Amino acid sequence: MAVPPAYSDLGKSARDVFNKGYGFGMVKLEFKTKSSSGVEFTATGTSNTDTGKASGNLETKYKFKDYGLSFTQKWNTDNTLGTEVSMEDQLIEGLKVALDTTFVPNTGKKGGKLKTSYKRDYVNLGCNIDIDLSGPTICGWAVLGYEGWLAGYQMAFDTAKSKLSQNNFALGYRAGDFQLHTNVNDGTEFGGSIYQKVNDKIETSVNLAWTAGSNNTRFGIATKYQMDEKTSLVAKVNNASLIGVGYSHALRPGIKLTVSGLIDGKNFSAGGHKIGLGFELEA
Repeated sequence: MAVPPAYSDLGKSARDVFNKGYGFGMVKLEFKTKSSSGVEFTATGTSNTDTGKASGNLETKYKFKDYGLSFTQKWNTDNTLGTEVSMEDQLIEGLKVALDTTFVPNTGKKGGKLKTSYKRDYVNLGCNIDIDLSGPTICGWAVLGYEGWLAGYQMAFDTAKSKLSQNNFALGYRAGDFQLHTNVNDGTEFGGSIYQKVNDKIETSVNLAWTAGSNNTRFGIATKYQMDEKTSLVAKVNNASLIGVGYSHALRPGIKLTVSGLIDGKNFSAGGHKIGLGFELEA
């Protein structure tokens, strides 16, 4: 096995089948472009069809590849400014260090986080520290991988209260076309997922979760069908009888249309179903 994924990326293939290609209850427009100097721009605007609230954000990113440096700036319509500076594979091969800061001009509120991660064959480690003088929160994770097997641990320690605020474990296995993932969060939340790539056109995923001391079990099945290079269909259903469908089509190079819908199978005639529309433009 090469480098295992970070803890947050365990089970990502299964989650992508459930989440990508949908946009229930919103209209979204995303535009990506890159200047001749290498600066990448991403502008996104969304409108909630239920509330009518519109929001947007702008992100610029520039990389100095020779020095392993990356600068990212973000702004959103809540008037929050964010800046991230990162360096990778310079101090030690496999080590990435980043400083992520936020600033709200209206209130003067400031925040920051120091992020570090180290990855090499069989191991992926990371630690994030909130820059908070009243008592930072320290988050860390470790993932080990060997011959397809993956084991991970994630924790968060609140120094202000001197106690663990997060204590998670995960175990999984992945092969070329099959992935299995299980996790336990804080000893009360249990989850698992199975992902399989049936062939070059079909991907399937099964999701299961439950809470200790409760009969509330969540179960879902999702699939993705790649009709051709330009068109894909996605569908999912869960034990609450919520049925989601999505259709994505590349109208032409750099222009992608996504239409999705969420149907409440238990209250089909009562309405309340949601639709979504998305455009992705890239130049």
